[in-house]
Amino acid sequence: MTLLQWQSASLALHGDQTLFIPDLTLAPQACWAFVGSNGSGKTALASALCGELAVRAGGVTGRVRAERLSFESQQRLGELDWQRRNTDMLGEEEEAGYRVSTLMLEEGGEEAQARSLLARFGIESLWDRPYRHLSSGEGRKLLLARALLGRPELLVLDEPFDGLDQGSRRDLMSLLAQLVAQGQRLVVIVNRFDEIPPFASHLGLLGERRLLLAGERDAVLGSQEVAQLARAEGQSPQLPPPLQAPTPLPAGPRVQMRALRVAYGDQVIIDGLDWTIAEGEHWQLVGPNGAGKSTLLALITGDHPQGYSNDLRLFGVRRGSGESIWEIKRHIGLVSPALHLDYRVSCSVQTVILSGFYDSIGLYTRPGDRQLALANQWLALLGLKDQGAQPFHALSFGQQRLVLIARALVKHPPLLILDEPLQGLDPLNRHLVREMVVRLIGEGTQLLFVSHHPEDAPPGLSHRLSFVPNGAGGYRYLQEKLGKGSA
Repeated sequence: MTLLQWQSASLALHGDQTLFIPDLTLAPQACWAFVGSNGSGKTALASALCGELAVRAGGVTGRVRAERLSFESQQRLGELDWQRRNTDMLGEEEEAGYRVSTLMLEEGGEEAQARSLLARFGIESLWDRPYRHLSSGEGRKLLLARALLGRPELLVLDEPFDGLDQGSRRDLMSLLAQLVAQGQRLVVIVNRFDEIPPFASHLGLLGERRLLLAGERDAVLGSQEVAQLARAEGQSPQLPPPLQAPTPLPAGPRVQMRALRVAYGDQVIIDGLDWTIAEGEHWQLVGPNGAGKSTLLALITGDHPQGYSNDLRLFGVRRGSGESIWEIKRHIGLVSPALHLDYRVSCSVQTVILSGFYDSIGLYTRPGDRQLALANQWLALLGLKDQGAQPFHALSFGQQRLVLIARALVKHPPLLILDEPLQGLDPLNRHLVREMVVRLIGEGTQLLFVSHHPEDAPPGLSHRLSFVPNGAGGYRYLQEKLGKGSA
């Protein structure tokens, strides 16, 4: 098998930026993991390992047939699916968009092999489902199964565990261990130290678009640099103020739903849910990938069309009674994997934050001086004060997620919906976001929180809604009140 080697290599990134790899050798028998802070160059390294970056200086030897899976992979597939469904001539298949079966079989594999791979990830039942109806975690599993069909010599996984529930993370880790044992050449890039695979023999550390350390796992983990990065301690941040005093909401429940049902043809996603979010309550939603958590949140934000066909009240108003979607959104701040995937417009980092004042994707209203000043304060808080004019998509995935969090918080919303908000964030930035959320809760913001990492939940959650498999392919909905200060 081919030896891959980089020596004093400078690889081209955006503009005049480069990724510098002083010395790295990937032997065929070694399994590597790489970790680093947001903006350190982890995704750029993934591209470099697959030969996707131009070499400006230094030496690079060896080339293999590589497959890279990342958030960008999901985003590109979502864009292709959108284009397929928005053509002038729509047949039945085009209207559905890409189905799981289509995406698997177009790689040239046999159906039995494709189904077998999906079964290894526990998603064979999704064979006929449109891609756009998959949860973020299901989409990641699909992409990995699809990549394995092509039998790549090198598989590079950029944040493969993000968006997966605990059981799916364990299953994926076990599957990757099996692949490595069977001779699959693998590189895994993570932002959480507890997601470094136990079977990774070698480890690299990145910082400021440079490979800082690389070597045998134990030697790198014992270094002072890794110890500093792993600490997530810091002072509680002071948030920029709101643009104006919030408009008081009417007294009574923020959300009410009775006998809620969401289905796509014969596929039932949510069935018979009664749920009320009373004033002052903070809810955590838990359940496996595909249970319907993100669908439920899309009903609340007004982004799901089946909200009109259900008994659903938002801020005291029956859905479909003549209110506009913007009247709903002005009370809500949102961060979700779906929003991140949908934020495809070309605009600056500052523009993304400013769009939070208008609940838009992109900016179509000229902001005032006060809004510009507040956006710059948020950029400074995130450590991005010098990057406001950069293109949003030039940032790393983790930095993009930070900016989208600021977009959600900038108006100090009465209701904050955080669906897997800490995906892609390093320990220091996860700590920063948790502290910002705690500040908003102290001001009176109500929180709906989803994460497959229990340690990510901020303190102050008062209630939990659990999606529990009922053994018949559906779910029971368990609601409980949490103890004081639960997280």
